[in-house]
Amino acid sequence: MKHTEVEQKFHLLNHDELRERLQAAGAQQVRTQRQVDVYYNAPHRDFLADNSLSEWLRLCDEDGKVSITYKNWLPHDAIEKTHCDEYESGLTDGEAMRKLFAALQFTELITVDKEREEWKLGDIEVALDTVKDLGSFVEFEYKGDARTVEEAHRKIEACIKKLGAKLGDSHTGYPHKLIQKYKAQRPRG
Repeated sequence: MKHTEVEQKFHLLNHDELRERLQAAGAQQVRTQRQVDVYYNAPHRDFLADNSLSEWLRLCDEDGKVSITYKNWLPHDAIEKTHCDEYESGLTDGEAMRKLFAALQFTELITVDKEREEWKLGDIEVALDTVKDLGSFVEFEYKGDARTVEEAHRKIEACIKKLGAKLGDSHTGYPHKLIQKYKAQRPRG
């Protein structure tokens, strides 16, 4: 499943509780970092046309290490997406890419600024995120060699069950949540 991302995100009620459960389960803390993601809209196709971000083009800055990522969430016709095609590559000059996007009339949609604490538990990467203007979340991403998307989801669900942590609602991605929040705060008139 190369270039396929399978993940589940939840509001997180208590980072400390989940951190303790990860340690007790034998998870290894990988790193802690600040990640700033700038999402762009394309001039030739509106990524917001169906009122949800089904496609994402982003520049990601992880403590000075910059990458570009395109995600296409699937299935297209589903309200709840189960996985995405993901193409990511490192960049040597993030500022040049920002200027290239501007020259090609790509426009900034939203910026997601988060502190991320990454853990590894078997084939699952667990990210404890604190997202500016949104709060605390946890992301479970399958990093193994599953044959199908469904198998990857089963492995994520088994990990969640094993940890037994109190999780909030499942939700869409951070850019979509922030866009909804900012739209709701905008004065009407």
